[in-house]
Amino acid sequence: MERRDFLKTVGAGTAGLAAPTPLVAGADSPGADNDRPNILIMISDDLTYHDLGCMGNRDVQTPNLDRLASEGLLFRRAFNSSPMCAPTRMSLYTGIHPVRNGAYPNHSRVYPDTRSLPHYLDEFGYQSGIIGKRHEAPLDLFPFEDLGGRHHDTGKGVDLDLSTVRSFMEENQSTPWSLVVSSNQPHVPWNRGVGYPYAPDALDLPPYLVDTETTREALARYYAEISYMDRQVGRVLQHLQETGQAENTIVLFLTEHGSNFPHCKWTCYDAGVRSAALVRWPGVVAPGRVSDALVQYVDVLPTLLEAIGGTPEQHDFDGDSFLPLLRGEEATHRGHAFSLQTSKGIYEGPEAYGIRSVRTDRYRLVWNLNWQQEFQNLVTAGFAPYESWKRVAEAGDPFARERVRWYQKRPQFELYDHRADPYELHNRAEAPAYQSVRRRLKKELDAWMAQQGDQGAQTERQALERQSDRWMG
Repeated sequence: MERRDFLKTVGAGTAGLAAPTPLVAGADSPGADNDRPNILIMISDDLTYHDLGCMGNRDVQTPNLDRLASEGLLFRRAFNSSPMCAPTRMSLYTGIHPVRNGAYPNHSRVYPDTRSLPHYLDEFGYQSGIIGKRHEAPLDLFPFEDLGGRHHDTGKGVDLDLSTVRSFMEENQSTPWSLVVSSNQPHVPWNRGVGYPYAPDALDLPPYLVDTETTREALARYYAEISYMDRQVGRVLQHLQETGQAENTIVLFLTEHGSNFPHCKWTCYDAGVRSAALVRWPGVVAPGRVSDALVQYVDVLPTLLEAIGGTPEQHDFDGDSFLPLLRGEEATHRGHAFSLQTSKGIYEGPEAYGIRSVRTDRYRLVWNLNWQQEFQNLVTAGFAPYESWKRVAEAGDPFARERVRWYQKRPQFELYDHRADPYELHNRAEAPAYQSVRRRLKKELDAWMAQQGDQGAQTERQALERQSDRWMG
């Protein structure tokens, strides 16, 4: 089914758009000679939302990101569309959720009539570049100027030549520009953080992890990769400052989706699809602000488009601009955040294990479409921490036994109350007191899937048709 054939409707619970406001009076059309802001987007790879200092982690050292958060707005409830790299990035760049843009499995491609961030910004005279990881396809529908870098980091040589970032900024002093700096960290194999040692025994583990020596050693290496990535952020911001463009640049940092640990990546729990999002825009975003509003990555492109004087409501986005939030004019944005996981086609994945989920400010409903099957991926295929969990589970540890069982075999429905259970460890789907919540959220989820053209199990069976040869092999 082609994307243009899907019915575009307005999702329930989404706040209305504010009227577009040009940055300069009378300059609201593409091609106008404006002093438009530059746009700098920095993306980490496989970083769980709570693993930054500014998000409350007392162990991991992220001084540059913590400073950036203090200089702008920190979103504590930002959500992506999928806990995998390719669907997350392509939904971010298109403003359209994965099933409707075609890129819902990993290593996938969008439909041929899809437009992305460079297309929209080009109409306003922007030069759009990208450095680092690319996980979009086909590349001609994501026409960034490619500044190099690696898609995956081997740990040898230079992964991101950030002098290229400075050159890009200097060469585009007289024209507005957008730049995506796409780090490979802290994606496994955690090979860059040797200069940032953490003591495994001193770490506080999130409660969904089983406390083993192997888990602690892996967490220390993962935190070291985060600190390495934080240094990359600091260097990019230094280049921005030294080229004299910091005051006229929207800076957006995003944590993509969750880490490689169980309960995170490849799941629709908060640790899989919730993100940390930081926005700095001098003169527009007041410093030191924190927001609990629900926003999604599909909202980013409409927001940026409106920020430069465009009219996002004229386009076929799933997202809505949260520019009023940035300006401090509103405190809420949307009532529901939606996500999906397609496991067919992932490395070491199952024949099918589709997941759909809806999140409100308090609750999360998870629908495991293929719940009769066992969930499997690279974690279950030999990830050292998970192997250590299985060993202590076999030795009789009840928590380890429960976590191992739950990761691979889950019920059809899961419901979590974040007010009582922020790490989603206690399923309330069958509890009598939560049945009205379950029915209401299932209705919202059904409506979203219908709007997306998502037929559930049938859509999962067709996932391989959407994968791209570019990322396979």
